[in-house]
Amino acid sequence: MVRNIPVRAAMTRGAIYLGLWLLLAGTGLGDLPMGLFAAAAATWTSLRMSPPNGGRLRYAALARLALRFGQESIMGGVNVARLALNPRLSLRTGFLVYPVCLPTGMALNTFGALTSSMPGTLTAGTDDNGALIYHCLNVEESVTEQLTIDEELLLQALGGTHDDA
Repeated sequence: MVRNIPVRAAMTRGAIYLGLWLLLAGTGLGDLPMGLFAAAAATWTSLRMSPPNGGRLRYAALARLALRFGQESIMGGVNVARLALNPRLSLRTGFLVYPVCLPTGMALNTFGALTSSMPGTLTAGTDDNGALIYHCLNVEESVTEQLTIDEELLLQALGGTHDDA
């Protein structure tokens, strides 16, 4: 059964999967038929498991999110190293509940994965209300404010705002 899938979404995903194949396997002509098959299979599976929702990525917002991710990763890594290597600085580990505005599904999973990649925070599940639970190295820092900024940037990149969620 063929669904009404936008050609642009299929082409974009196919190009991404083929590019990933070429990045990993190289550009040898002998491997290209298998790469095309793998990209087509990955595209078909991707479209079946996560059909496009009609929204479009906002590339400028995605660039802002990527820039922030890079900056926060570096600053967070330095901060975690400082905390780990200086015995006089005490860690104030604990859990923080963050109520998200993102809908469940891919957007929420992306947010959880993105914020878990930041040094000092790790998603530890959800509570009964759907809020994300984070384990933090230092709960006294402005973790909630940072998560709010990251969530807003992700919402913008996905084509929405907190008002839409």
